[in-house]
Amino acid sequence: MQTLYNLEDAGQPPSLFPPYISTVARSPREKLVRIPHTLTETTGPTGAWDHLMGGAIADLTRQHAGEPIGQRIRISGRVLDESLHPVPDTIIEIWQCNAAGRYIHVKDQWDAPIDPNFTGAGRVVTDAEGRYQFTTIRPGAYPWGNHLNAWRPAHIHLSLLGPAFATRLVTQLYFPDDPLIEIDPIANAVPLEARARMVARFDIATTQPNYALGYLFDIFLRGCNATPFETGHE
Repeated sequence: MQTLYNLEDAGQPPSLFPPYISTVARSPREKLVRIPHTLTETTGPTGAWDHLMGGAIADLTRQHAGEPIGQRIRISGRVLDESLHPVPDTIIEIWQCNAAGRYIHVKDQWDAPIDPNFTGAGRVVTDAEGRYQFTTIRPGAYPWGNHLNAWRPAHIHLSLLGPAFATRLVTQLYFPDDPLIEIDPIANAVPLEARARMVARFDIATTQPNYALGYLFDIFLRGCNATPFETGHE
C-alpha cells in the first residue's frame, strides 16, 4: 500500500518555492509516496564512523601550513530529539566558503580570492550528551545566479548522519543580524516562524579570549522545534 508522504513539521521548507528558481525545475509534479525502508537502509556503522570516514576534523583553521584569513569562530551545540534527549554518535559534516565567499570548487569562478590555507571542510561526532564543537572562520557572502544582484548570506552547511546513510539530514547555519537573510530565497523558503531555528546565537561564554568568537547552534531532529532541513527530493 502506498502512503501519502507529509512533512512532520509545517516549519520545514516546501519542495517548490518559485522565488528559489531551481526548485521550479526539480520539485516533484506528483504526490509523494513513502517507500518503506528495509534493514539495509536503516542500519549502519553506528559508533564506528571514524573507521569508515576517518577521524574528526574539528578545527578547519589548522589543516594547512598557515593560518586562514578571516575572523575565527567556534560553533558549539547539541543534537536533540523531539523530547530534548541527546542524540550521541551522530556525525556532522561541515562545508563552507572562505572569508571572501569563495568555495574550493571548479564551478566557483567568481572574482574572489582563494585562500590556500582554507579548504572549508570538516566533520565532528556528537558525544554521549549529543554535544559537538568545531572551530572555523566566518564565511563571506557571495553572489549567485538566482536573480539580478542576488547574494547568499554568510552560512555554513551541516550534514547529519544518524544510524545509516539513508537518515542523512542537511541544513544551513546562518549568523545573527545578517541583512541578507531577509532577501535570500533559500532562507525564505522556510516559513517565517521557523526561520530563526537556522540562526546561530552569539555566546560570550563559549568565546575564546583573544582568539575566536563563540556561537551556539542546537539541532533538533524532530518535533515542534525541529531545525529546518533540506528535503531529500530537493
